Amino acid sequence: MPKHLLTAREVQTAAPGDHKDGDGLFLRVQGRGASWLLRYTAANGKRRELGLGGADRNSQESAGESLKKARKEADKARDLIEKGTDPIDAKKAARAIERAQASKEANLTKGGEVTLRRYLRAYHADHIEPILSEKHAQQWINSVEQHVPASVLDASIGSITAMQLLNELVPIWRKVPETGSRIFQRLALVFDASVIDGLRKENPAAPIKKELRRRAGRRVRGNFESMPYGQVPSFISALRKQKGNAARCLEFLILCAARTNEALTAEWGEIDKAARIWTVPAAKMKCREQHVVFLSARALEIIEGQADLNKRFVFPSAANSKRPMSNMSMLQVLTRMELRGEDVEQSFTVHGFRASFSTWSNETGIARPDVIEAALAHREQNLVRAAYNRSQFITERRALMDAWCAYATELKISEASAPAGRRQASEGSAQTPLGLEKECCN
Repeated sequence: MPKHLLTAREVQTAAPGDHKDGDGLFLRVQGRGASWLLRYTAANGKRRELGLGGADRNSQESAGESLKKARKEADKARDLIEKGTDPIDAKKAARAIERAQASKEANLTKGGEVTLRRYLRAYHADHIEPILSEKHAQQWINSVEQHVPASVLDASIGSITAMQLLNELVPIWRKVPETGSRIFQRLALVFDASVIDGLRKENPAAPIKKELRRRAGRRVRGNFESMPYGQVPSFISALRKQKGNAARCLEFLILCAARTNEALTAEWGEIDKAARIWTVPAAKMKCREQHVVFLSARALEIIEGQADLNKRFVFPSAANSKRPMSNMSMLQVLTRMELRGEDVEQSFTVHGFRASFSTWSNETGIARPDVIEAALAHREQNLVRAAYNRSQFITERRALMDAWCAYATELKISEASAPAGRRQASEGSAQTPLGLEKECCN
């Protein structure tokens, strides 16, 4: 089979997608990230993909070095395959040995000699690989190992200080806030586990969260992460013309003011079409509390259009798939619509649409603040108020979501359809909420 098809320049400038180097080796570019993979057929006839690490594309020189390294790793894997050994199985076996050794050293030294890198890999093998796909599990650890300096990764896990961690994470957060945030969260989990294992007395990530955000600041960019609510109706109109599950999921997410994971993993067992209710289990919620979403007419219409695609997921990755779509799918929709990326005039995030909904709701006074917060599933610290919110906001929250649907889809809504709290507040006023005409949107 032909080999060495890529050049350093092609690696550096490769567009999103898979790019073959030959004999099973290829470069996969997704968003800002890129990684090397080797596709091969195992002895049992199963097609598999072996991750060979991230691709450094910061310069043509680094891209060339990354290409050489990937080819060497691919050759090693091919040698194993020729000998009848599956390289993925061999990799897992090596990690199991490394994990056992790390555990042994941890028990003996209590963190004195166990490096962060070694403990990170052990944690990854025990807690991340079992629950994520191979691709996403590899991305999880790559993000840390590719960005955190070796001076920290190869330091004793018990010796790393909060100040050291802060100084190393600030530059990462400034350059790419999304990546910096993920790395911080992942390191926080690893250090939490190290405390449980007795390797440290405290988590060095815990006291630096606010200071990290303050020092990193906000990137100065000519765009916005959350779309101004005045642009949402025209965006929804354009989104309707996009094909595919990801576009329908994004529209559903916007109309429900839901978080990304909640929408992506929505299951048919959570939907009550007759009652127009979507009940999100506590396990999927950020606050670990069950959340009820009141479905507008258009949100329900989207759901009904998905009915024959999958027995479990409302928005599956493919027909009859056992998995929902990836968390990149809706971002790719924004990219296709030229609303995401470094080179576009305005760049938005999926999560930002929750802010669009919140700003619209608060600035227009369409509903009471408590109702808006409940619709967004924000945790109420006062337990008495929280109980009241759950029991009393049903009518107002349903009306709020209907009003948001009417606004976002450019339908018309009657004043009688607005939340009760807003109707009472606006009695005697000549202006209808939102300035909309008195016509029912149903």
